[in-house]
Amino acid sequence: MNRTYIAIWAMALMIFVAGCTKDPVGPTSDCTGSGSTTHPKAAQYQAVIDKYVTRGLPGISILIRDDKGLWTGGAGMADIAEGIAMKPCTVSKGASTTKTFIAALVMLLTEDGTIGLDDKISKWLPDEVISNVRNAADVTVRMLLNHTSGIYDVIDDNGFYLAVLNDPPHNWTSKELVKYVYGDEPVFAPGTDVEYSNTNFLLLAMILDKTTGGDHSKALRSRVLDPLGLADTYYYWHEALPAEVAQGYFDFYNNGTILNITNYNTGSGNGYGGVYTTVYDLQTFVEALVRNKTILKPATLSEMLTYTQTDEGYNRANGLGVFKDFLERSPDQYGIGHRGRDLGYTADMYWFPNQDYTMTYLINYGTDAKSDLRPVFFDFRKEIVDEMMQN
Repeated sequence: MNRTYIAIWAMALMIFVAGCTKDPVGPTSDCTGSGSTTHPKAAQYQAVIDKYVTRGLPGISILIRDDKGLWTGGAGMADIAEGIAMKPCTVSKGASTTKTFIAALVMLLTEDGTIGLDDKISKWLPDEVISNVRNAADVTVRMLLNHTSGIYDVIDDNGFYLAVLNDPPHNWTSKELVKYVYGDEPVFAPGTDVEYSNTNFLLLAMILDKTTGGDHSKALRSRVLDPLGLADTYYYWHEALPAEVAQGYFDFYNNGTILNITNYNTGSGNGYGGVYTTVYDLQTFVEALVRNKTILKPATLSEMLTYTQTDEGYNRANGLGVFKDFLERSPDQYGIGHRGRDLGYTADMYWFPNQDYTMTYLINYGTDAKSDLRPVFFDFRKEIVDEMMQN
């Protein structure tokens, strides 16, 4: 997710009416497991995550597989009030890493012949959506996947965020969400530029519902999650969450006090977010997809890894539901995977092909909107990759 409006949140919080929907996530239970201490760089990696918890990030769970082996670690708190530590076994919100899971399902359906990448989305979506979402009549499935549709981003809509504030745990349906972009001006004509939009994957979820029998979550479970043995991955709100889910935090007023916003639902379960997972499951998934190449056929994966021009301001290029990321680094140090950014959670899931390294982490603080801790996270993101790349 991108570009939330913190001023709207601060204003709307003053008029928030609690109790409209039961909170799905309660206090966090401890999980069984601990990090690895036998890796030759365990002390260096642990020092980095400890440093950034000291600088204010509530909790970090992380996995790094480099040329010296596998290291996992945790630092800080999964639940501050309950004193529950953040560990590699802690389940946390993967935010927009969900998009790569959804994209994998779409690509599997292209292999079946159910969906064509260059089919117009009007083939599956109702006339009401096509006539009210600007650009939709001329957009293809491929354009949704690589963010070249130009369709307005639902999370930029002020009305949507006011609605979330009035009922934070509300389980949004795609039909409810899509109406927030009805009539909104497109960013550019379809296929002429690139800009990330969560609405693209909202529409993909609607297409998947149409093509998989009415509930794309079941197809995601049967065709992606279960075949990979991702027993600690959940697609909320379609699936219940375990007690080991980390609390999510954010400094709403940017005054140095972080608030618990675990149950603020910004559209989970509608294609662009909703996966809750562990660093282990993220590793299994991203390596199966792009390293071991066991999910898709070679030609399908090649389509998926065909990239756009650089998405301006983000140092990444868009494939079909994946990023070629870290383009600000030296040319041989890019990663393939996806970022996850939400109000109370952050994630990264990457395989670095030239080094054959994998890095996944989950942080229970929101870095989507501006706060004093947002640049702290960016410092962490750079420093942990710097450390990983050092022999």
